[in-house]
Amino acid sequence: MEQNNETSGGDFILLGFSDQPQFEVILFAVVLISYLLTLLGNTAIILVSCLDPKLHTPMYFFLTNLSFLDLCFTTSIVPQLLWNLKGPTKTITPTGCAVQLCVSLSLGSTECVLLTIMAFDHYVAVCSPLNYSTIMHPSFCKALAGIAWLSGVGNTLIQGTITLQLPRCGHHQLHHFLCEVPAVIKLACVDIHANEVWLFVATLVLLLLPMALILVSYGFIVQAVMKLKSAQAWHKTVGTCGSHLIVVSLYFGTSSVIYIQPKKSYGHSQGKFLTLFYTVVTPTLNPLIYTLRNRDVKGALRRLLRSDQNS
Repeated sequence: MEQNNETSGGDFILLGFSDQPQFEVILFAVVLISYLLTLLGNTAIILVSCLDPKLHTPMYFFLTNLSFLDLCFTTSIVPQLLWNLKGPTKTITPTGCAVQLCVSLSLGSTECVLLTIMAFDHYVAVCSPLNYSTIMHPSFCKALAGIAWLSGVGNTLIQGTITLQLPRCGHHQLHHFLCEVPAVIKLACVDIHANEVWLFVATLVLLLLPMALILVSYGFIVQAVMKLKSAQAWHKTVGTCGSHLIVVSLYFGTSSVIYIQPKKSYGHSQGKFLTLFYTVVTPTLNPLIYTLRNRDVKGALRRLLRSDQNS
C-alpha cells in the first residue's frame, strides 16, 4: 500500500478490504452477482410498471422512481468497487471521488424522502380510500417525486460542497471502499466540528425526520387495518405495507448506524460492512421483496411474458 501511495500522485487510496486479500476474491464475486441482480430486478420493475396499464397507479409510480434510484445508486458505487477488488490498485481520482460522493449522497438522501412519500401514499390508500384518487392525483404525485429528488440535490449542494472544500494536508488514504462524507471528513487536517454539526443537522432532517413520519403513518395504518372486516382486504393491505416496511427497515436500519452512532461506537470493518449492505445488498433485495410479496407485480410479469410469447 505504501507503493500505491507513492505512485498514485494526488489520487485517493481506498483501503477498503485490502487488509483481507483472500476475502476480496469472495467479495468480488458476491458484489458482482448482487449488482447483476440489481440491474435485472429493478429494470424489470421499471418495465413492468410502465408497460402494464393496471400498474399505472401512484404506488407503482413511486416504486418505479425507487427502482430507477437504486439502479443509479449502485452504479455510482459498484463499478469502482469491483475495479478496486480485482487488483492491487485501490485508487480513485479526486474528480472521481467528488463525483461519487455527490452522486451517492444525492441519491441516498432522495431515497430517504421517497420512502417517506411511499409511506404517505399507503396511509392515504388505507385511511382515506374514498378520497385516494382525488388526493393522489398524478400531478401531485409528480410534485412529491420532484420534491424527493430536489431534496437530495439540495443536501448534496450543502454537504458535498462543505466536505470537499476541507483541507486535507496531503492525506489521501480513505479507510473505506467509497468516497462517503463520514470517511472523507476524517482526512481533514483542521477542526471538523462545524462539519459534524452540519452532518448531524442533515441526518435529523433527511434520516430521523423521515423515520418518524414513516412510523406515524404506519401507526395510523395499523389502527385502520384493525378495523377492516374483509379478510382479503386485510391481507392485501398487510402484504403491500409489509413489503415497504421491510425495505424501510433494511435501508434506514443500516444507514442510521453510519450517520447517527458516534464514530467510536463501531470499528472500521463494521462500518464498511454496514455501508456495503445498504449500498449493494439492499438495492438487490428491494425488487425481490416487492415482487415476491406483491400479487399485482407477479401478475403483470406473467402477462408481459405471455404477450411476448404470443407475439
